[in-house]
Amino acid sequence: MVLARDILDVLDDITKGRCLKNSEDFSTNKNPYIVTKSSNIPGKAITELPGLICGNLDMEVKKIAVVMTLSEHDIELAAATKVDAIITHHPVADACNSGGLLLKDYLNLYNISLFELHEALHGLHPGMSWIHGHVPYYSNFSYSNIPGNVVYVGETLPEIKTLGDILNRLNYLMGLNSHMCLSNNNEKNSLCLRGEILLGNENSSVKNLIHIFPHTGFTPSHLEELVLKFPNIDTVLVSFSRVFSPHQLIEKANELGLNFICGNSHTFEIFENGMPLAQAIKDYLPDLEVVIFKEVVTSVPLENISTVQMRDYAKYISKKYLHK
Repeated sequence: MVLARDILDVLDDITKGRCLKNSEDFSTNKNPYIVTKSSNIPGKAITELPGLICGNLDMEVKKIAVVMTLSEHDIELAAATKVDAIITHHPVADACNSGGLLLKDYLNLYNISLFELHEALHGLHPGMSWIHGHVPYYSNFSYSNIPGNVVYVGETLPEIKTLGDILNRLNYLMGLNSHMCLSNNNEKNSLCLRGEILLGNENSSVKNLIHIFPHTGFTPSHLEELVLKFPNIDTVLVSFSRVFSPHQLIEKANELGLNFICGNSHTFEIFENGMPLAQAIKDYLPDLEVVIFKEVVTSVPLENISTVQMRDYAKYISKKYLHK
């Protein structure tokens, strides 16, 4: 029998003691992975709490789901498929991640325990770098004292000699050619965003690169600092988030004579971080059923969504109740 407390012990072991195990861990502020993040938008700050967020430690768990970002879709899918516990990578907040409802009300209704593991998971493995074709020889997970501002400086694998080799590697590993990016001429999904070269071309040589994540607070000044520290850098690689021209990071890279390439988008983190986590849980608890919730967000023009009847319904409601 696997209990929720067993899962917490496994997560703490995987993260080498980074999980919140009791109230004292929280109150003493000794755990550096209990991180509050805020854009200074009133009422929107959130504190990451690696460990059990909601549920009973003595609850039996037969089936667990690993997700990236919790939503009501995940909670409903978990209930419908008899999932007892969810581990979400990104931090959760009342209402925000539970369809406008209180997390406890929603999760308790379906008797689901909830864990989160974000910054506490970062930096435990070099998978993100390996997928993008390099081995880091420098890493910093809070560059310039900014929590989550992850930086890698690495040397490419022997088979990676050009920017085109990086794109081909990503296409192969992520199975991009098998993902349906277009269901029809009007419909697109979130798996169709591929890598892109912004400075250089497919034949441009690459050997030493800096791997950054623009949404974490990385700036052109940071890039300049790192090039001074590592003058052999020839390429800037961004993943998770990306930049679009014109952008200050692209301009700075161009000024420094560097290539600039965009790798995987945030959409693929369920593979990059979610799959290793799920596998590790399975390795620790082989009798536990482990599933992964893979999200695909689809963009559909209003005039093509759903059925004719539902589109007529939307028009009626809009004209009758929502439009002056």
